[in-house]
Amino acid sequence: MADRVAAVLGVGPGLGAAIAGRFAREGYAVGLIARKEESVSAAREEIEGAGGRALAVSADATDASSVARAFDEVRGSLGDPEILVYNAGAFRMGGILEVPPEDFDRCWKANCAGAFYAAQQVLPAMLERDSGTVILTGATASMRGSARFSALAVGKFGLRALAQSMAREFGPKGIHVAHAIIDGQINTPRVREMSPDREEHTMLSPDAIAEAYWQLHSQDPTAWTLELDLRPSVESF
Repeated sequence: MADRVAAVLGVGPGLGAAIAGRFAREGYAVGLIARKEESVSAAREEIEGAGGRALAVSADATDASSVARAFDEVRGSLGDPEILVYNAGAFRMGGILEVPPEDFDRCWKANCAGAFYAAQQVLPAMLERDSGTVILTGATASMRGSARFSALAVGKFGLRALAQSMAREFGPKGIHVAHAIIDGQINTPRVREMSPDREEHTMLSPDAIAEAYWQLHSQDPTAWTLELDLRPSVESF
């Protein structure tokens, strides 16, 4: 078993991979959890190539049983996570009369319910240690329900409420819960492909966000952050 374990649920070639790599550089064995195993292959190879340890696990964040099986695998191979970062999400743009109920349900579960499922998997061991960190990745939609964004905003609003509730319940027991509002587009391969002429300084750097997450985990318990908002300097807000 590893001495220190981090679990990132929602790993892809952008933010999830950057977060996993940041914690791996600090000596954490990292459970890389994503719906498709190919989503985590590059992150796993990079971590292992640098001498770290990573475990790729497939899971559907919208399915409580699938999440439970994924964390069983992480615990069995690496140990109990000291850190959970929930970075999964789903997006379906459309008006209230346009979004099919099944799409709304899928987005709600990916953006909020999956974090509840994952937290239930890591909190018991954190309570035994009287320590741990849970970071939930939010968005602009965590604060504003824009037209045609209901399928995203409802789940992200719920995620923010979940973070507040968990922080109030488990903060006094030594577990740091934080919610990060990512206000702007993240510089990912997909975004660069869609907007090849866009300047990098107008987007959020995944590595910069990952560094902020590491700082959240490193905070002294006398000055914990519950909510952190991150945006490019040129972003309107």
